[in-house]
Amino acid sequence: MHICPDTWKDYELIDTGGFEKLERFGNWILRRPEPQSIWDKSLSEKQWQTLAHASFTRGNVSDAEKGQWILKPGMPDRWWIEYKNAGLALRFRLGLTSFKHVGLFPEQAANWDWIYKKVNAIAKTENAPRVLNLFAYTGGASLAACAAGAEVTHVDSVKQVVSWSRENMEESKLNGIRWVVEDAFKFVQRELRRGNTYHGILLDPPAYGRGPDGEKWLLSSQLNDLMMMCGKLLNPQGFLLLNLYSMGFSAMVAENLVKKHLDAVDVSLMQSGEIYFQDNTGTALPLGTFVRF
Repeated sequence: MHICPDTWKDYELIDTGGFEKLERFGNWILRRPEPQSIWDKSLSEKQWQTLAHASFTRGNVSDAEKGQWILKPGMPDRWWIEYKNAGLALRFRLGLTSFKHVGLFPEQAANWDWIYKKVNAIAKTENAPRVLNLFAYTGGASLAACAAGAEVTHVDSVKQVVSWSRENMEESKLNGIRWVVEDAFKFVQRELRRGNTYHGILLDPPAYGRGPDGEKWLLSSQLNDLMMMCGKLLNPQGFLLLNLYSMGFSAMVAENLVKKHLDAVDVSLMQSGEIYFQDNTGTALPLGTFVRF
């Protein structure tokens, strides 16, 4: 299946092409690299230059992974936007980082809605369902689960990102999220030894990363073992979401991992496919694969 969020007011994909994307976050329009946008732009270069309040460039930066933002007068380096839909009312602080990211992946709103519904359903029979969010970044999925009444454990290896998540929680008028600054793989190993289980597990792993104590994370070599352990942590009646936006993995990869390690899953209830956004000219931009059940 293909899913595209269509309920945003504070986000808009204006145009894509030439390995870039032009996006509106609230009142501000950003121009960023997008490796999958290999086609021609619909708007002219002059229009892109006129519309963009901030443009990301990798010129004159020694680190190939980093870059810098060129800002027009009045463009802030931090601001807030909202996401509202069907009971959800979340606020996110955005910021211009040296890695081109802004602290939010707006396509994930489709999964926030799904998480909110799943937690609400479980909460009818379970008091405060327990949800584990691994590689949780700035916490969109954590906030969605918390808003539905879950006890959320939010795990990320970067202390500054966890602090950013806490800002989002407080601005969204939520509370009760447990913050854990730790390597996700090590945390799951420890939870298994403790005998803990969760009603929901959310995973959004990068291709590679470092834990707070220098631990290495490599998606291709460690995801299989991590999914095996998550299968043991998950309540048999629980839900799971796995996002894969790195390394070009297909949705079939995610499906196979679920089938191998969560043998109690009713495959007929499993959803998998691509998440995408459609720009204002009707061009669809793929933004990752997923599996959820």
